[in-house]
Amino acid sequence: MADYRAPVKDALFTLRHIGMLEELSKTDRYAHADPETVAAVLEEQGRFMQEVFAPSNAVGDRTGLKWSPEGVEVPQEFKAAYAKFVEAGWQGLNAEVEYGGAGFPESVFACAAEFETAANGALTMAPGLTTGAIECLQAWGTEEQKEVYLRKLITGEWTGTMNLTEPQAGSDVGLCTTKAVPQGDGTYKVTGTKIFISFGEHDMADNIIHLVLARLPEAPAGTKGISLFIVPKFLVDDDGTIGERNDVRCVSIEHKMGIHASPTCVMSYGDDGGAIGYLVGEENQGMRAMFTMMNSARIAVGIQGVALGDAAYQKALAYSQERRQGREIGGDSKEPAFIIAHPDVKRMLLYMRSHIEAMRALVVYNAAAIDLSRALEGEDAERWREIAELLTPVTKAWCTDVGVDVTSTALQVFGGMGYVEESGVAQHFRDMRIAPIYEGTNGIQAMDLVGRKLGMRMGGVVGDFLQGIRDLDDDLAAAGDEFAVIRTNLAAAVAALSEATDWVIANGLTDPREALAGATPYLELFGIVTGGWLSARLALAAKGELDVGASDESYLRAKIAGARFFALHHLPQAAGLLGAVTAGAGVLDEVDGESLASV
Repeated sequence: MADYRAPVKDALFTLRHIGMLEELSKTDRYAHADPETVAAVLEEQGRFMQEVFAPSNAVGDRTGLKWSPEGVEVPQEFKAAYAKFVEAGWQGLNAEVEYGGAGFPESVFACAAEFETAANGALTMAPGLTTGAIECLQAWGTEEQKEVYLRKLITGEWTGTMNLTEPQAGSDVGLCTTKAVPQGDGTYKVTGTKIFISFGEHDMADNIIHLVLARLPEAPAGTKGISLFIVPKFLVDDDGTIGERNDVRCVSIEHKMGIHASPTCVMSYGDDGGAIGYLVGEENQGMRAMFTMMNSARIAVGIQGVALGDAAYQKALAYSQERRQGREIGGDSKEPAFIIAHPDVKRMLLYMRSHIEAMRALVVYNAAAIDLSRALEGEDAERWREIAELLTPVTKAWCTDVGVDVTSTALQVFGGMGYVEESGVAQHFRDMRIAPIYEGTNGIQAMDLVGRKLGMRMGGVVGDFLQGIRDLDDDLAAAGDEFAVIRTNLAAAVAALSEATDWVIANGLTDPREALAGATPYLELFGIVTGGWLSARLALAAKGELDVGASDESYLRAKIAGARFFALHHLPQAAGLLGAVTAGAGVLDEVDGESLASV
């Protein structure tokens, strides 16, 4: 079984050429994040994840969790690894300096989160949810809340959760029935049940800070009547020390297909009279505050596609170079060849590698857009904020769908051994499968893209984005014959995406169901074209380095080959998806549950 190696070189290359790291480091906000410092940080963080998180990954998968009425026990190896994580200070990498964070850009954090997730996806769920809680409280918490809770979350001594889902309210958060009753002293009594709460209970940290959506008495119906509350596992005394246990319990944990050592909890609030909570932000404005956390989580879930895809790819690549089977077609040797010599195996490896590079570029570009929206001012900041908003559903959905395909393809490279747990690659596939589902299913992400994001600035945001893709054509033309196929296929693909976009906007205005019927293939089309565009930019950057005599010729040539493979094998799918986008809702109305039944 191959050991995970953090792809620091790839991350730094992507940060330089897609993440605009040099430009970011020239702003006041990120002046400390110069390329040399970032390289040192990612080298050390990658080493830490390889040596500390990765060894416990398979152990956690086999060991799982122990639930009792007193709490949830995680594997001892997880506790030890998390304690070292806290000691090293990695939780606060992108958090505000004022409250103890390191203040690095989101794009740098995205690369670090990739290494962390690839090393141990189940364990990373805890600091991942904590990051979301940190971002929420940074934006919406009072100064007192920041002093009491934020500092401990940033150190990782305390972990955070987000509590949205209820048994009767899955993705439809407006059906929330959890109640919060004001007590007249600034506190609220919270009662209700939440499900699917990742790391809602565990024994790795001194306290768990739950961010809980609940409804005040006489609040408006739907999402307009939801408020957000801090509900700590243990109350915190005035001097900052941990006090008595709050009225919140984990009543059970789920038995899942993957991420076995990540507790997915059913949380009960107020069984003994009401859990004490504290309002975050304004009354009935909880969804605004929670979306700060959810958008962070959606990009983090997109990162899982890159991370677990790369972890599985690394195993598949290593196996292909040690497994002998069949003679090499066209070769002289009569001995069995390493399977990497076979065209279909090499195709699968390039399928994985080209997608991983495109996904990483998308995540970094999306995160860098957030960074620039914070670091710049005026129209420049607004332009990057719009790009970040447009790309977030694509990052979440496309990267997780592709991540499932990549981990499945890695298993295929192993053949029958891939289906055997001892190979280690099956765990990545099982762990990956949840990502298209949680933090808003990918169908919901597609609905968000066509229903909200395409309409931003009356279609001007997506129009500007598509023009930016077209603007690469001159650079590709100047790059020579090696880039001809990238240029031709990208132009055809963006033309298909433009036609699809015009159709969705026009028909969605007339009847939203027409646009929603093709929302998922539209998002896939959008992801493929964006991935092809970013891959082309990486390839041009590689050519630029080769032209000035860079020494790492093999690495840079592989970058160009990956982009050419993406153009040859993935971009042609764009034209095929156009028909599915524009088919409309008509055929869907021709069937119902009775007609679809086969018995």
